[in-house]
Amino acid sequence: MIAEAIKISSQLYDRDYSLWLEQTIQQLKDGFFDEIDLHNLIEELEGMSRSEKRAVYSNLKIVLTHLLKYRYQPSKRSNSWRSTIREHRQRLERYFEESPSLRGYFDEIFEKSYGDARKLAADETGLALEAFPAESPFSREEALDPEYLPD
Repeated sequence: MIAEAIKISSQLYDRDYSLWLEQTIQQLKDGFFDEIDLHNLIEELEGMSRSEKRAVYSNLKIVLTHLLKYRYQPSKRSNSWRSTIREHRQRLERYFEESPSLRGYFDEIFEKSYGDARKLAADETGLALEAFPAESPFSREEALDPEYLPD
């Protein structure tokens, strides 16, 4: 009987994801742990973790790209660039407030994110990749500092 309930729940996951979520939440609330579709629940939780990490990486890359553009194309500085830097810094800070452990991930991916940001900055500015330093000219603290803008 329990195996059949799990099979039905697993099929529901493929047919109606939203209903599957509601059902799984209710099963957890009601303590029907034996009936929970653990396989798909674990996949969803792993996906949530990956999604949060992708968001940190993406927002950091955007901040670093715009900081590079701001430093290496001073004649083209705009309110839009400053706004983009501020917005993505705010997003990062919110992630860190909600999940402090993501700050460690930020440290792990900082250099890789900078490398990708460097390539994007070259593409967006039309400057040669070599115009940007191979290692980040910005510290981790500067990247997150709401008031920091490079000269």
